[in-house]
Amino acid sequence: MGKLTEEFNAYRSRMNERIMEENNLNIKRFFNLDTTSYAEGALNVKTKELLGLVASMVLRCDDCIKYHLGKCKDEGVTSAEIWEVFMIANLVGGSIVIPHFRRAVEYWDELSAE
Repeated sequence: MGKLTEEFNAYRSRMNERIMEENNLNIKRFFNLDTTSYAEGALNVKTKELLGLVASMVLRCDDCIKYHLGKCKDEGVTSAEIWEVFMIANLVGGSIVIPHFRRAVEYWDELSAE
């Protein structure tokens, strides 16, 4: 696992554990809604993760981009598919997405090297 991936996953896990320690029912429900929304349904998981990636890039959320890139890798998304998603995200989001696009490429390159 590369440094970017390792740091992101460790931080995310640590903070999710901390959040769940509070035992807030509404927060737990929200986290569960997020999890179940990406489960297999009328759309397959791969498609949902690609959609999540586009939305995350357009909304400029680096943590969300990394998360969805990792999930895309888990779902067997190819680099060719990722680059088409990057193109759509830049088209929809405009030039303001470019800094997030750069970081997404860096993260995908690391995931692809694993």
